[in-house]
Parts: sequence; C-alpha cells; structure tokens
Amino acid sequence: MDLETYQKHGLHEVFNDVRLGEKVNGRSNMEIMDALDTPGDAHYHPCPAAFPEHDLLVGKVHRFKQWESPSIYPDTQRTVSVYVPAIDTSDDLGLVVFQDGDGYLARNGAIRATTVFDSMIAKGDIAPVVGIFVNPGIPKGETLPIEGERPSRQITQQCSIEYDTCDDRYVSFLMNEVIPFVTEELSLTITADPAKRAICGISSGGICAFNAAWQDPQAFGNVISHCGSFTNIRGGNQYPYLIRSTAKKPLKVFVQSGAMDANIILGSWPLANQQIADALDYAGYDYRFEFGTGGHNLRQGGTLFDETLRWLWPPV
Repeated sequence: MDLETYQKHGLHEVFNDVRLGEKVNGRSNMEIMDALDTPGDAHYHPCPAAFPEHDLLVGKVHRFKQWESPSIYPDTQRTVSVYVPAIDTSDDLGLVVFQDGDGYLARNGAIRATTVFDSMIAKGDIAPVVGIFVNPGIPKGETLPIEGERPSRQITQQCSIEYDTCDDRYVSFLMNEVIPFVTEELSLTITADPAKRAICGISSGGICAFNAAWQDPQAFGNVISHCGSFTNIRGGNQYPYLIRSTAKKPLKVFVQSGAMDANIILGSWPLANQQIADALDYAGYDYRFEFGTGGHNLRQGGTLFDETLRWLWPPV
C-alpha cells in the first residue's frame, strides 16, 4: 500500500487521539472494561513464592515521588520505586524494570514482585536483582484521579505516548535517565549484561517492554509481556511482520494472554498475542507463550510469575 492510500484510509491516525469515545458499528473501545475481571480469572492466584513459608530477609523499597524526567519526557512527573535485595550489594546485580510499576509492586496484588524476589533470592532460585518500578508520566498540572474515577485524557494520552509508541524514545529514557538516577542515588552497581536484565509490563506496558528490548537488545535481553497491546494503537500491530522479516535479535521473550482478554475496535488482544507468539516461533526465538482462560489483567501472570523468572534465568 502506498503512502497516499495509507493516509486516505486514515491508517496514519491514532484512533484514540482523533476519535476518542466514538462508537463504530455500535461497539466501543470502552468494552475493554469488560475484560478487566472475568469468570476465566477465578482460578488464578499469586504464585507460591508470593507466600513464603518462613521469615525472610526482606529487601528495601525506596520511593521517589514526583520524579521528573530531565529531558526525554519534559514537563512530566512520576513515581519511581526501587527494590534493593537484602544482601551485600557490592557486586553487579541483575535488573528487572516494570512498567505500570505500582501494579507489580502492590503487596496484595496479583504479582507481589518484591515478596517473590525475596523468596526466590533466599532459596537461590534466582540471583539477586534490583527491581525498578516505573509509573507512566503525569503531565504537570494534572492529578491522578481518586479510586473509581478515570484519569484525564491528558494522563491517558501521555501514558500511550510513552508505552505504545514503537520507537527508541522510552528505552533511551530508561537507559539515560532512570537507571543512572537509581544507581547514583542508591550507590548500586547493576550489571551491563543484557542476559541478566529483564523488562516487564502489562497491556500497553507489555508492548512497551517488548519494544524497548527490540529497539535496544543490549539494554534488555529478556522480556515479560502480560496481555501485551500488540494492536493498532500506535503501530504495535505491525510487530508480527517485523519479527518475521528482521534478523533474529538476542532476546528471550515470555508472552501471556487469555481467551477473555480485550477485544475492541483497536483489535483483539488474544489474536494479537497469538500472532506475536507465532512470529517468534517462525523466526526461531527462545520464547514461551502462555494462553489461559482469563482477561486483561495480571491474574494469570501472577500465578506464573515465579515460574517465569525461573524460565528466564534457569539454575546453572
């Protein structure tokens, strides 16, 4: 398709930027709300490592609220939280970066990442890692909504710009701003080996994680995508073709979705994630695809989280 025809069909436009809230054929993108809590999620529970059998040495979580991006996302503020394991941190540490960080950090959430880290590190299941939990930016002048209310259009658009855009801006943000801030502020030494670094996210944060590693495999060699938005938001629907048609990159990729994942105007999440998995298989990647019964949330991902980490970093 030539560029003129592409634009004539409006394919260069971002639906939610120009047609937010519009219904098409009686259907709406707001139907994604129906996928957030489904009957297919009922049998998923946090993984065993989220319930340690005995007292553990507990890592410390440092919270940096209203942290400002120096240049890449100007005029935004966000919370960045950092988990530091309860061990000698003088050696190079592994790294996991989480998008929508507070969702993965929540102590009573589906993932409970810091408890899982504490438990698995104590057992020797994984090497000590630093966890960096990054929330999407909030434009200055905007405030987060109270529970039960939806965020403003400016907030959701900023999140989409950061997470759904398929360029190298976000990975540059992590590599040049967030990680240097963390290592300097907390006097940490994080490994430069991409095989010992992972990036993780759900929904738009899931495609963000994949895109960051795709753009810079020397930054992150491992990806965890929960219900990734490989749909037509800001071009992520093109990734199956790109994976198939590009020389294989040194990435290990975990992909998860479910039968009751979102299905809206922007696309079908179950189908999109199956296409990503099929493309990874076709191109010869080291990947794992878990397709369950649930919806657009972290329930199944939480059930599998300790297993996912063991798969990324199997015991030597």
